[in-house]
Amino acid sequence: MSKEIVEILDVILRCLVSLVTLFFVTKMIGKKQVSEFSLFDYVIGISIGNFAAEMAINLDSEYLHGTIAVLVFGLVAYIVSVITLKSLKARKFFIGDPTIIIEDGKILYKNLKKNKIDINDLLEECRINGYFDISEIDYALMEANGKISFLPKPDYQQPTNKDLKIKNEKTGLCANLIVDGQIITESLKIMHKDQKWLMHEIEVKGYKLEDIILATLDLKENFKVYGKNVNSKTYDILN
Repeated sequence: MSKEIVEILDVILRCLVSLVTLFFVTKMIGKKQVSEFSLFDYVIGISIGNFAAEMAINLDSEYLHGTIAVLVFGLVAYIVSVITLKSLKARKFFIGDPTIIIEDGKILYKNLKKNKIDINDLLEECRINGYFDISEIDYALMEANGKISFLPKPDYQQPTNKDLKIKNEKTGLCANLIVDGQIITESLKIMHKDQKWLMHEIEVKGYKLEDIILATLDLKENFKVYGKNVNSKTYDILN
């Protein structure tokens, strides 16, 4: 076997080891989107990614060294997450606090500078959140993850159903009974249905199981079927 082939196989093996290690470390740390990362999460994520990449492509590095580095950083992140759940002081130190940047409709310039953002950044965030007139905003807070939350002034707040005295019935979530032609047995059990019932309902509507991309059922017994090659059909089993 040539040297090049051996190196290619080594890289493939290193990539697989790196991927498996990252997977287990991510499971240990927990689910969190990049947009929700705090500064500490961001630093940990970059470091772990760097170690994993180095382990995968640097043939002179040791498997064990890279794996240990990833596991240590993952373990530190996990320990910090546990500590911050139990200690407000630790949470403030590692994650930070929200910062008010608009208060009673007034822009707090000092807090803008503290968070390293300028007025153009603030106006852009306002527009992204649907506020093209900053005078409509009562309060704005920069969260620990860098996102800005807005509270509009009372005159610009959307009325709720409670304000309009509209009573709504609880609808709950739809259960996916079929996904890409596959029956989701767990969802059937949750909705207190069986496979015989499901097959009967889709047969009544003229579908075959393999032709269905999605079938859902809500708490009101509204059964909806979406075919792969035809327009979606709706069948309310209460009617």
